[in-house]
Amino acid sequence: MFRTLGGGDFVANQTKATHPHAVTELCEEGNRLYANALRAGRIARTDAMSAPCLVEFALLHTDPDDEDWLRPVPPTVALAERLHPIERDIAERRKLSIKIADAFEPFMALGAQLTTTDHSITVLEGGDRINAALNLATAQCHAEMLTIQPSDDRFSERSLTQGLERDRPLIERGVRIRTLYQHTARYSPQKLAYVAQLANSKAEYRTIDEVVERLIVCDETVAFIPARDDQQVALELRHPGLVRYLVKVFEFMWSRSVPLSAGAPYGPAADGITDIQYSIAKLLVEGHVDEAIARRLGMNVRTCRAHIAKLAATLGSGSRAQLGFLIAQSGILERAGAAQ
Repeated sequence: MFRTLGGGDFVANQTKATHPHAVTELCEEGNRLYANALRAGRIARTDAMSAPCLVEFALLHTDPDDEDWLRPVPPTVALAERLHPIERDIAERRKLSIKIADAFEPFMALGAQLTTTDHSITVLEGGDRINAALNLATAQCHAEMLTIQPSDDRFSERSLTQGLERDRPLIERGVRIRTLYQHTARYSPQKLAYVAQLANSKAEYRTIDEVVERLIVCDETVAFIPARDDQQVALELRHPGLVRYLVKVFEFMWSRSVPLSAGAPYGPAADGITDIQYSIAKLLVEGHVDEAIARRLGMNVRTCRAHIAKLAATLGSGSRAQLGFLIAQSGILERAGAAQ
């Protein structure tokens, strides 16, 4: 694509390794040398070595009368060479868009007969389709995005990157983001790194001991909730009543949450019982097994059982049955209810 004569191949290879940038971002030295070459009609090859991008981008070519000199390619020619493939691509995409529109034209009249309620709930199957719908909704979000994110041990570097790619443009557009995590997120290095890169006046993060399920709401007009535990099926909700209800659920939980910057909420109270142990006590009395408690509080089963053991030791319980009795007798549940 680029003209490389004489020693140009070496210079072009050097460009890729040590002087990389796009032709739309010509470096300062390249700008200066190209302008000088246009004024003088040529430039010494040795002078051009400080900006090898000029040869790589075919803005200079070897002087046919003297290989020690380079002549500038007229900017009109260089511009045309670069615009031609872009314009060709635009023309091809325009043809493709016309073909797609023609393919759907027979269905447009039928689609006009559908009522608004037919689009209020959309089932999204598969990660690719879910992510595509989320990307579209966030791209169209202009005021505020609300999210509830249960703790997930699968939160990986890839998840972090995807989250940043989706959320950073929102913040740059001035969109407010409010996110609810479980308290266990305070001990996740990946989530703390994510929050550190986005937290500012437009992005707020709080934690609560227990969340209901994953939720994303954009501009109070569209909401996404999971429809299956494996996160491979989701519902896109656009019914105003449903979305308003979910926003109220979020606000209820938000008002009872703790800012992530406030420090860990697991510190023991005067009676030696931590907040997380109060949450576990409540679920124990309700009859939940260890696995269910761990899942609802966003921790692994081993950590949950360690908290149960500490709670039992604090209350002086020797058995699981006795622990339930001592929890009820100690007044823990009354304190937990008062705290909420």
